[in-house]
Amino acid sequence: MSDLPNLPVTFRPGSTRAILLTAAVAIFLTISAVALLLEGLGPGERMSFVVTGALIFWVLAQLARIKVVADESGVTVVNIASRRRLEWAEILQVNLRPGDPWVFLNLSDGTSLPALGIQPGIARQRAIADARTLRALAEAHSAVRLGEDQG
Repeated sequence: MSDLPNLPVTFRPGSTRAILLTAAVAIFLTISAVALLLEGLGPGERMSFVVTGALIFWVLAQLARIKVVADESGVTVVNIASRRRLEWAEILQVNLRPGDPWVFLNLSDGTSLPALGIQPGIARQRAIADARTLRALAEAHSAVRLGEDQG
């Protein structure tokens, strides 16, 4: 386990996150500036522009919050609209097959959970390395768990 990262470790698509947050700020500022510069708008109409810009900012910020956090006791998967905490024992397999949009975790209950925090979209090599690291962490914790069960 010496080549494994120190826990806790957070996996997130850094480039995608930076692009989304930059776009969110730019869109909010542009829509707000348009609201201030357009002549003939009343206060309610100006406010509707700002609220629309804030709503777009919020949606893009939600998209940017995705991540996978691994710690000593398990993994927390934060996707667009959900957060799920998993114990290491629940994770049977970490998959990132060619063509997959993100990592999938095969779980002990027979389901598969998408982990959007590791996605090969913009930074393919980093996503592959992150998936391998998460897989190695899951396998290492599985080996520790097996040793405890047999001991």
